Amino acid sequence: MNAIIEQRQTLQQGASRIHPVILAGGSGTRLWPLSRSAFPKQLLSLVSERSLLQETVQRSGGDFGFAAPVLICNEDHRFLIDDQIRELGVEPQKILLEPAARNTAPALAAVAHWLLAQDSDAMMLVQPADHAIGAPQELHRAVQAGLPAAADGHLVTFGIRPDRPEPGYGYIKVGPLMETSDHVRVVDRFVEKPDAATAQQYLDSGAYCWNSGIFLMSARRYLEELERLHPEIHAACAQAVTNGKEDLGFLRLDTDAFASAAALSIDHAVMEHTQYAAVVPVDMAWSDLGSWKALRETAQSDGDGNVICGDVVTRDAHNSYLRTEDKLLAVIGLDDVVVVSTDDAVLVAKADRVDEVSRVVDQLKQRNRSEPVSHSTCYRPWGCYRSVDTGDRFQVKRITVKPGAKLSLQKHYHRAEHWVVVHGTALVQRDDESLLLRENESVYIPIGATHRLENPGKLPLHLIEVQSGSYLGEDDIVRLVDTYGRA
Repeated sequence: MNAIIEQRQTLQQGASRIHPVILAGGSGTRLWPLSRSAFPKQLLSLVSERSLLQETVQRSGGDFGFAAPVLICNEDHRFLIDDQIRELGVEPQKILLEPAARNTAPALAAVAHWLLAQDSDAMMLVQPADHAIGAPQELHRAVQAGLPAAADGHLVTFGIRPDRPEPGYGYIKVGPLMETSDHVRVVDRFVEKPDAATAQQYLDSGAYCWNSGIFLMSARRYLEELERLHPEIHAACAQAVTNGKEDLGFLRLDTDAFASAAALSIDHAVMEHTQYAAVVPVDMAWSDLGSWKALRETAQSDGDGNVICGDVVTRDAHNSYLRTEDKLLAVIGLDDVVVVSTDDAVLVAKADRVDEVSRVVDQLKQRNRSEPVSHSTCYRPWGCYRSVDTGDRFQVKRITVKPGAKLSLQKHYHRAEHWVVVHGTALVQRDDESLLLRENESVYIPIGATHRLENPGKLPLHLIEVQSGSYLGEDDIVRLVDTYGRA
């Protein structure tokens, strides 16, 4: 404990300008069916009770002298991300909203431009929101070791010392120590994902690290190098920030400007071409959790080599990843498989073929299936709803409204709704009426009626909604007034 306190004090002495930058975009399709585009892996609790995003924010906290985090994400996830951060008692400096997916180089450029307007000497600790780090204290030691080099203008990355020949990761060939440091080394070169034989050679040589995608760098130096190498991305992102609009506390980047930036990663745009690239090798129990195989390797297995999550019964099953989110899962006589069961989809795959999950997701998208996009529980700024049953001309939902939240003022042309309060208090506007409903009370919303649902209480509101009509799609919503700026 004393060592941790001493480490925090030492890091705080030099970290006053370090701004944690969390890249929170991405859809995590390789962890389907648990990860969906509407609720991707960074929002899931996969390695602890907290989500991966919350774990990332937690290890970037003010206890180590860091500033409050800055995040960039896509618009659809903004309220979910903000809610998860605030559950930790953390208020972000800013959450920037990407109007289009443009990879990490433009995303970081937008953040860097915004940060320099707040702090002309801003230092950025850049982390993806969907990685796992089992030994965060080692990351903090590496940040401490890399800070002088970053302050001197180097773009410092953190290389993971490999413990196996892993063809699924990019690699960094590590050069000699920098003259001014006992820990920071020159980057010899970045290497794309190798085949298995080459990965073994890299491991045997001892000269390579895995590329973690975590960086410590001056915002100014990053933008200088980006402008030199890709002036069009630099200019587009500067304009996207300048023309961006404040929206409910978020910064919405200008759509046209940001969309004009080339979609390039930080590595391809800058790190592979700059003379300032440096690396700190570190052991911090890191994983990018890029597949079910990677997730299995981070978890504790039982005596049969199985990683079991949820209500699972096995008989003669070995070396498998078995996970269920709701119903009982029974597995008999299977070895080296991945089985993941949610309430609306089941994945069964050989362990050595889980990288093909993203192809299945592509197939489902081509068929316009909903399963790649959303779970049965759909999240909204005001809370969430879960589809319970659907049939000819009817649908039953379970709705949860957060304390103080309210849905849009809206109407439907094709369906009527019945609301029954199960727990809490509901304030209902129906045309010119205002109704206060308590537990076990109900209200009927006819087709075409203008209506709104609000939770005026301090506890979550739970109710059952029964829809009936000729069309029950979510696009049969005409929003008249919306607190969250949705069309």
